[in-house]
Amino acid sequence: MPNFSANLSVLFTEYSLLDRFQAAADSGFKAVEIQFPYDEKAQDLKTAADEAGVEIALINVPAGDLLEGGKGLAGIPGKEKEYQQALDQCVSYAEVLEPRCVNVLAGREEDSEKHHGCHRTFISNLRHTAEALDRMGITTVFEAVNIYDMPGFLVHNLREQIEILEEVQHPDVMLQYDVYHMTQMGEHVCENIFEHAHIIGHIQFADAPGRAQPGTGKIDFGAVFKAIDDSSFNSWVGAEYEPTGSTKDSLGWL
Repeated sequence: MPNFSANLSVLFTEYSLLDRFQAAADSGFKAVEIQFPYDEKAQDLKTAADEAGVEIALINVPAGDLLEGGKGLAGIPGKEKEYQQALDQCVSYAEVLEPRCVNVLAGREEDSEKHHGCHRTFISNLRHTAEALDRMGITTVFEAVNIYDMPGFLVHNLREQIEILEEVQHPDVMLQYDVYHMTQMGEHVCENIFEHAHIIGHIQFADAPGRAQPGTGKIDFGAVFKAIDDSSFNSWVGAEYEPTGSTKDSLGWL
């Protein structure tokens, strides 16, 4: 089986964030990830992780107004200064938390005529992020998000991810592959993971449709986990789903 990390932004929400580290460890997870950890002090998070004995697999660079329906930061021309401020905050946390990966959300723009400029901005910010993080041995990753949950997202399939990666040309930039999002986009998930594992730095999953735990949707997770095991991928696989009940009751797949 793959090495699983628990996304504490959506799992174990029955507890305060600092208590979720121990709850994850008690449930068998050896690592955790946090989408946006910035409401807590970095040292408090690090202490909670150390006391629970779990690694921090991943955090995100702040994404501005993206989750509130806005465009976000990283791929939006004119927001370079805001992105730099977000990256500075992320770096200050990364220095303490020492995550294996940092994820950059490209943002969205529903006007396709503006996509070229967005693309260039995102490429530049990815390179800049990698240069800020590689000195700490941290891999920069970026993900594709399905356009049904987030219309206009600037990167929404594996082909686009690979094209961006080839343009960035930085050894410490890799893909984050999200099983849920790519299933929603109609991609061949098992084939994608097996064939491109060498450029994937992090994997996340939830069942589809519904984005809940494995077994609630149509994804064959036995096949997905086998594809990961059979591939050259050797990092964390993040459980990033929204449990239909309590988190502990949702862990039958584990």
